[in-house]
Amino acid sequence: MSNPSLALRRPTLVDRVLSRGLATDIALVTAGAALTAGAAQLAVPLWPVPITGQTLAVLVVGGALGAVRGALSMVLYAVVGLAGLPVFSDGASGISVIAGPTGGYIVGFIFAAALTGWLAERKWDRKLLRGALAFAAGTVVTFAFGLPWLSFALQANLQQTLEWGLYPFILGGIVKALLAAGILRGAWGVVSWADSRKQG
Repeated sequence: MSNPSLALRRPTLVDRVLSRGLATDIALVTAGAALTAGAAQLAVPLWPVPITGQTLAVLVVGGALGAVRGALSMVLYAVVGLAGLPVFSDGASGISVIAGPTGGYIVGFIFAAALTGWLAERKWDRKLLRGALAFAAGTVVTFAFGLPWLSFALQANLQQTLEWGLYPFILGGIVKALLAAGILRGAWGVVSWADSRKQG
């Protein structure tokens, strides 16, 4: 009889390292939220949207945990921030952050992690190029939520929205997608090496 799990049947990286089970899933979801909270504090101040390590964490969490657990990690991250824990960029928290110009990016993290996790469940994270494409797609999803939200929050026109919420982040988004692809591909390489050592 299999242990109950939040994960779907398709295994991701963590499923090759840890046994599946509800307790493990809860720990992984919590760890994913904590990683994102920590990465949020690695920030370069920029108005109205700072440059942070959050996006990289979101991509890695989604890719490693899969769609359901990755998305739940981002839901947990958003909820604890709303509850008042200082997990958002610069130690911020509360409804004012979600209602403000960066709120859409935080909401977008949920769907970005779900997409990258869904692609990882289909082995996109095991090759560098496919991984980079998967994580680039996750980054695009984040902006798809973040830009309209920013525009509404600041009553900004299209040009202002792009200048404030997209252009400064394009290069960093590409770098983060490549880094996430390298991290996941490297981790899979370690797992394969460990498997070969066991068999040998």
